[in-house]
Amino acid sequence: MSIYLGLDSSTQSLKAEIIDAEAGKVICSEYVNFGKDLPEYNCPNGFLENPDPLVKHADPLMWVAALDLLFTRLQQQQAPLAEIKGISGSGQQHGSVYLNGDFEKILAALSPEQNLAEQLAPALSRKSSPIWMDRATSAECAELQRQFGHRMQQDTGSPAIERFTGPQIRKFAKDEPENYNQTAKIHLVSSFMASILCGKNAPIDFGDGAGMNLLNLKTLKWDQKITEFTAPGLLKKLPPAMSSNSIAGGLNSYFTRYGFKLGTPVAVWSGDNPCSLIGVGASEPGVAVISLGTSDTFFAAMRSFKTDPAGCGHVFGNPAGGFMSLICFTNGSLAREEIKEECSVSWDGFDHLAETAPTGNNGNLMLPYFTAESTPLVLKPGVKYHGSKEFCSRHCNSPAKIRAILESQALTMKLHSRWIGEDFKRIRITGGASECSSFRQILADVFQAEIEKIAIPDSAGLGAALRAANATGRMSFKKLYEKFTAAPESAKPNPDNAAVYAAALQAYADLETAVTGVPVDILCTAENLTIDE
Repeated sequence: MSIYLGLDSSTQSLKAEIIDAEAGKVICSEYVNFGKDLPEYNCPNGFLENPDPLVKHADPLMWVAALDLLFTRLQQQQAPLAEIKGISGSGQQHGSVYLNGDFEKILAALSPEQNLAEQLAPALSRKSSPIWMDRATSAECAELQRQFGHRMQQDTGSPAIERFTGPQIRKFAKDEPENYNQTAKIHLVSSFMASILCGKNAPIDFGDGAGMNLLNLKTLKWDQKITEFTAPGLLKKLPPAMSSNSIAGGLNSYFTRYGFKLGTPVAVWSGDNPCSLIGVGASEPGVAVISLGTSDTFFAAMRSFKTDPAGCGHVFGNPAGGFMSLICFTNGSLAREEIKEECSVSWDGFDHLAETAPTGNNGNLMLPYFTAESTPLVLKPGVKYHGSKEFCSRHCNSPAKIRAILESQALTMKLHSRWIGEDFKRIRITGGASECSSFRQILADVFQAEIEKIAIPDSAGLGAALRAANATGRMSFKKLYEKFTAAPESAKPNPDNAAVYAAALQAYADLETAVTGVPVDILCTAENLTIDE
């Protein structure tokens, strides 16, 4: 057998997918839910509570503890850990971990008699990690934009973004200079977890490194001028940037306690979105992907390097080579869950009620900013209803409200993905809400594209396992896709609904502009947009 392990350290959980690459099947899956399984870290939704809604940090020791617990569970179910030929992983993008000079020495001397969290706690120069949901860096973004202007986006793939790592590092260096000076190495979640596995500082891959505002995508090196301006001495604190098929090292002896083989190759980890691109078999241009998770993302392999004139979309490295586009919509599953709770229905009921409302929802729409939003940039949450008097009173019936959240989310994806410049006729869909048949059909009709639902819900974990097979086993992605990424289910667009949703798209664009006061084509570059409840 040709067995590989993919790990996915996401916002709310750590998951494992063990595959037999030759047989083309997942042979074992397991996960740890941070809030449920590790309540002692006080991160019920994957992050620490804070009175400032813009501040979203997590305890990095929670991710470390989850690794021990996950491997314990795999061992208990007699997973074939000793037969694994290669490991890679996926980390939530933009999260950063700050470590002192003892980190690598501690890694090299890990004892199987103690757990990982206890041993690694002294290596932290910062006790919490800002994650992708943190938006407390507007001042730092403004400073970076003033210094580098349009070059920031042209060279790093994105304008200075609140949740990106560069602005987060700048804020830390300004607010806590003493702790910053004690920091010897700054890792992303992906490279931090890879470092633990291989017992030394691991590289950052081009896919995840592109989400930092620090990597020059034209040279694939840390941009010296941007890095120097971001924080003093930062260049020395960053791991090297490498391609996604690089080997970070061999598995540390600590993990033989679970039955792993010493020295098992560990491929560099990547971000969750680049890994999902692989996990759904969409690393070649022409097919888009919608991932419906805590946040919703729309991404696709790019035919050539280009950036979003509005600044909403981002460019990351494609693990298969080249680049990928990505647009993040923060109000994804969290917004759908809010509406589900308001309507007091199960997920099956949610899906059924959405189907009972008419296509176009009689013109009823909503701006579903239950939390601060990335696309467009809205830092002050607030939900705006638009349509009939009854609908706007918020005492509307459940089908209209449920249909509104789904149609509005589909429309904002369509609206803000136009910069990619490709009329996608196939879109692959993954994540928890991909189970919602009504949402699949809405997406098909809004985009007038076939929506393909993949069989594996955890595309990031599967993508990590496929990357392990590619990097350590030298199996081609084409061969792996044939075995793992077939779409057993699809929703075809109804051409009769094209005109309804074309009108709805314009209405949604007008609503965004009316609420934010900024035309859609430049909406995402405006600073500190707010809307009222």
